[in-house]
Amino acid sequence: MAVREILRMGDSRLLRVAQPVSTFDTPELRALVQDLRDTMLAAGGAGLAAPQIGVDLRVVLFGFEKLARYPEAEPVPETLLINPEIELLGAEEQEGWEGCLSVPGLRGVVARPSYIRYRGRTLEGGWIEREARSFHARVVQHECDHLDGQLYPMKVRDFRRFGFTEVLFPGL
Repeated sequence: MAVREILRMGDSRLLRVAQPVSTFDTPELRALVQDLRDTMLAAGGAGLAAPQIGVDLRVVLFGFEKLARYPEAEPVPETLLINPEIELLGAEEQEGWEGCLSVPGLRGVVARPSYIRYRGRTLEGGWIEREARSFHARVVQHECDHLDGQLYPMKVRDFRRFGFTEVLFPGL
């Protein structure tokens, strides 16, 4: 459909709590999902949430085979989640570098639960449920944070490990 503008940190729309989707399998919802996919692929992202393109709905899309921004990351299956829920499956946290299409050019270390179960609706209104660990779990949590008005810099605990990608990772 279309590559949409990605809102950047500082835009107040990124700080809102998104609204649940109540009607599934509509032309409008299909168009939104296609716009998310087109925009995510064009930007080279691991995922994208509807609020990042100015749509106040609880919809996220994520997944990739290989990703230049995270060359060491294992593939994550392309997944659409509508009205997602996350359940923590352990107390263990894992630190990892994160970036964001809404925070271009920066990276920071964020601690997140390393083992989760996520659940959400499909485009047609059915259910999808999976367990995820490590980077896959990180991506899901990062994208779902956008639905609650959270950006990863809000979760950085040690700002000595936050900075410009080109300085932290020359050649990436």
